[in-house]
Order: sequence, then structure tokens, then C-alpha cells
Amino acid sequence: MNMKNGHDFLIIEGVKCPPPDKGFAIATSQAVNSGRNVNNAFVGQKVGRRIWKLDGLQWSGLDAESWSEMKSALEPFTVLVTFTGDDNKRHTVHMYPGDTNGKPLTVNQFNQLFYKEFEICKFNLVDCGWDEE
Repeated sequence: MNMKNGHDFLIIEGVKCPPPDKGFAIATSQAVNSGRNVNNAFVGQKVGRRIWKLDGLQWSGLDAESWSEMKSALEPFTVLVTFTGDDNKRHTVHMYPGDTNGKPLTVNQFNQLFYKEFEICKFNLVDCGWDEE
């Protein structure tokens, strides 16, 4: 179940997505049990591991079949995602998808009921934080 333009950069539930447009961001965050002591000095400690976020993933000019396949891969509440982080290493973690957005460009020219391609398709992926790596 691989798209004709699939690539190994981003794999969601086994579906190889086309490379995203320029401009997406790879972010990490670290949770801490923060607090301050009587001298107002930080005394927090790390909680868990760093969390990944693939922010602003966007594709221009996707055909309807490719967008449908990507959306199907995002259907479960949590999805297994393999990607290259900003540390230039491959990671495979469970993530949850943010809102998806598809802006239709053209409709089927024969019956005008179905979309043929999309101008812009986008979503975000956020790490669930489960200890998998």
C-alpha cells in the first residue's frame, strides 16, 4: 500500500508519504517537574524523554488518491510513525495526528462530485511520549 510518489522520509502505519513541502519544523520538548526553592532557583528534574513534534507538514498538488491513502493511515487515534529527526537519525514512535486540512484544487471533470487533486494538504504529528526508542 505505497503511493506512487512515496518516500522513506515519512512512513505512517506503513504508508510511505511523498516528501513534504519546504517549511515544516521538527520540534522537541522536554517535560520537567519544575519548581523553585526558597532562593528562587530552579530545582526541577526531567520527566520522561524528549517529545517529538512534526509541525506544519504540508504537500502541494496531491492527487485525491494519495491524500486519501495518507488520511486513512492517520485514521487511528495513535499511529506508528518513522521519520528522520533534526538529529539526522531515524526514529519510530507512536504519534497522534493533529487536524488535517485538504484544500481541493479541481473536481472530477465528468460528474463534478469528487475531488481530483488538492492544492494544499497538511497536518501535524505529535509524539505520544511512550518509551519506545
